[in-house]
Amino acid sequence: MATSYREAGVDTAAGDLAVELMKSAVQKTHGPEVLGGVGGFAGLFDVSFLKSYRRPLLATSTDGVGTKVAIAQALDKHDTIGQDLVGMVVDDIVVVGARPLFMTDYIACGRVIPARIADIVAGIARACAETATALVGGETAEHPGLLGPDDYDVAGAAVGAVEADAQLGPQLVQDGDVVIAIGSSGLHSNGFSLVRHILAAKGIGYTDHSDDLGGVVGEVLLEPTRLYTSPLLRLLSDPGVGDSVHALSHITGGGIAANLARVLPVGSWAQLDRATWSPAPVFRVLADLGGMKLTETEGTWNLGIGMIAVVGAGTQHDIIEKLARDGFPAWVAGTVSTGERPPTSSAAEAFEQGAKGVNGGAVRLVGAYGS
Repeated sequence: MATSYREAGVDTAAGDLAVELMKSAVQKTHGPEVLGGVGGFAGLFDVSFLKSYRRPLLATSTDGVGTKVAIAQALDKHDTIGQDLVGMVVDDIVVVGARPLFMTDYIACGRVIPARIADIVAGIARACAETATALVGGETAEHPGLLGPDDYDVAGAAVGAVEADAQLGPQLVQDGDVVIAIGSSGLHSNGFSLVRHILAAKGIGYTDHSDDLGGVVGEVLLEPTRLYTSPLLRLLSDPGVGDSVHALSHITGGGIAANLARVLPVGSWAQLDRATWSPAPVFRVLADLGGMKLTETEGTWNLGIGMIAVVGAGTQHDIIEKLARDGFPAWVAGTVSTGERPPTSSAAEAFEQGAKGVNGGAVRLVGAYGS
């Protein structure tokens, strides 16, 4: 019979050590707005600056990393999964034109291993610093008996702010707007249940080397999510082109068409030409292993597009150039129209409309992917 919390499987001393190990990384994300430091019951963030806003709106987002954590656990490599978490959460904030202010994280695990928890949080902190987001708090919880000793899951939430009249979205999108695709770094953090299913069916291990993928399978799959917040905020604040950005779409679960449809107005439609880009080898190899065409994975993977910007016609070249200077590949993938939709000749070129409860515009992908 257990006579202590530790004998029951919860080691509070290990939790305290994990906090000490992560404290320095977390503090590097703190500016003068953060009060109280690390370890309080609640994080405090001074929002006095919002007094200068005419009508401040708060934006909030929450997400996790999903089953990508299984690959990190299999490789015992935990220093990049935190960036995936920040990308999934904070890059949703910028979609409405908001600047992220602060973030909190939650790690549930079967057993607290201080160095592992510190690695995860260090990755979160680095990504928060890159996106100018303060990491103001978090929680690490041991769940023995519910999770295996080496299992964990991560989640987080963030808050941002935007002037009401600077909010991006379908209300700004116009007929003739140009759809700019911004490249992804890989799979990001969506569709890993399918990835894991494909590899398991083929008997491929995460530590196996793949010539087709160009490295160790698990390491290729752990390529961290690209962070779009900082370059997009610089773009929005640029007096030359900022006002021409009408909507942004973060390409996460559901794929390209469904996520773009969410930020288009009802009655509009967009057609994206697959020939304008070539999905990276990781997508092609996985699709081949699964016996699928790339078009069959469009509702699961981002296929090389991590973010989309819908911009006013005539400004696309300047915007693409500015993104390129920041190291973000971008290209024109299509246009938005409010006219009559063209006919659909095949299921692969059908329009998608409405996603995640949003009755927005309609989007379809046409043509064949570039080689």
